[in-house]
Amino acid sequence: MAEARRARGGDGGRTGTVVRLPIRPRTAPAPRDLRLDFFRGLALWLIYLDHVPGNVLNLATLRNFGFSDAAEIFVFISGYTAALVYGRVMRERGVIIASARVLKRAWTLYVAFIFLFVVYLAQIAYVAQRLKNPLYAEEMNVLRFLDEPDVTLIQALLLRFKPANTDILPLYIVLMAAFPLVLWGLTRRPNLTLVLSAALYTMARLMGWNFAGWPAEHMWVFNPLAWQLLFVFGAWCAMGGLEHLEPIVRSRAAVVAACAFLTASLFVVLSWSVPALEGLVPDSVAEIIYPISKTDLALLRFAHFLALALVVAHFVPMDWSFLRSKLAKPLILCGQHSLEIFCLGVFLSFGAQIVLAEISGRLLTHVLVSVAGIIAMVAFAALMSWYQENEKRRGPDRAAGGT
Repeated sequence: MAEARRARGGDGGRTGTVVRLPIRPRTAPAPRDLRLDFFRGLALWLIYLDHVPGNVLNLATLRNFGFSDAAEIFVFISGYTAALVYGRVMRERGVIIASARVLKRAWTLYVAFIFLFVVYLAQIAYVAQRLKNPLYAEEMNVLRFLDEPDVTLIQALLLRFKPANTDILPLYIVLMAAFPLVLWGLTRRPNLTLVLSAALYTMARLMGWNFAGWPAEHMWVFNPLAWQLLFVFGAWCAMGGLEHLEPIVRSRAAVVAACAFLTASLFVVLSWSVPALEGLVPDSVAEIIYPISKTDLALLRFAHFLALALVVAHFVPMDWSFLRSKLAKPLILCGQHSLEIFCLGVFLSFGAQIVLAEISGRLLTHVLVSVAGIIAMVAFAALMSWYQENEKRRGPDRAAGGT
């Protein structure tokens, strides 16, 4: 009764009593999984190398050893991290606040794409004019812009026109724009949401659904209706689905089966370029598995990524000591600033292409432009991290100073 009187502000007619309501302690945030940053950084490095045509170091990237490549890694981890960040906001602050923050992120991605589009076009146009070689504009899919800049700019704003090597960013924008609905479903009916995502993927592949590009005969290189499955699957794993998969990850039989599938896919891919392995895939099997479409995320690409992820999750624990070593730091830094590093990588890849085509095509030059590009990406990521840390330290001072 005494506590009740104090809560009403009165205790025998006395006033001024301080009311102290019980404060629910906040749970400590889970430790950051550095594997996500590490492998996203690795994906960004591989994307940069793959974007340099004819680069000898391309032979060492993931796409030469199986059906999937760095794009699958990037999309999966993007979905996983988005669910980690905004799922917590939705649980603590509600649907409206979480949706607003997701859409703000989508807007940031959109602005980054427009910036990338303008600067990238300026870079390509300058090089094409300077070298008097219009083939660069044609090869990078910007010749249409030079012929019809007004129409092309509008189509770019609508995400229908995309220069070469920029396609994954519009995909990311669309996936994030639709993520509030997906996240709402994952917080309430996670398994049903994943099933609906798989159903959309299936219908898109069976019916040939895709987003229209520009010119009209062009479609999106990354079909959002298909690639959303990998993004949603990553988010589902982050929202508790990984716990259901834990027995599979720990299963030795599952790991052996995954390794067998990865080995088989390796030989299939090698048969495309190694004469000694030509004809390795029987015609009857080839009719079933081909084409292994990247645009529509062929089932074999999705399965290859799942097998790869299973093996990595089995052998690379969250507390892997290497993740805190100096050797892993460059990859982690790039992974923590994925948007900025991706945009920088697009600029650097075109610059590397020019060097190889116009200055020297020697093996040493291939190595130098590849290593120099990665060093530039790491340096920029380190600068971004330093700036963020500096802003955090200035936070209380800025608040006190009113600036």
